[in-house]
Amino acid sequence: MKRVASVIGIPLESVQRYEELHAAVWPAVLKQIAASHIANYSIYRYGELLFSYFEYHGADYDADMAAMAADPATQEWWEVCMPLQRPVEDRQEGEWWKEIPEIFHTD
Repeated sequence: MKRVASVIGIPLESVQRYEELHAAVWPAVLKQIAASHIANYSIYRYGELLFSYFEYHGADYDADMAAMAADPATQEWWEVCMPLQRPVEDRQEGEWWKEIPEIFHTD
């Protein structure tokens, strides 16, 4: 299993709409998340920062993320959500959410 954590900014004026959307995530998007072998997916907000965490249980992370990116419902969801977000400045090229390293874990 791979644990993935990432961050992105969110302007305060976008918070209400973003939280409304995530209170009722589209079923097709949830289906694709599961099909891409993602479990225990959470998003938290601290001021103008969003933090996400999920666990990947598949065998080919890159292929599963590509399948998610190619999914029409997910693409539409991202089109709605992305204008509400503000990527952090030090993200890697090609990243929207900046993946951050795990420092500590215990079961």
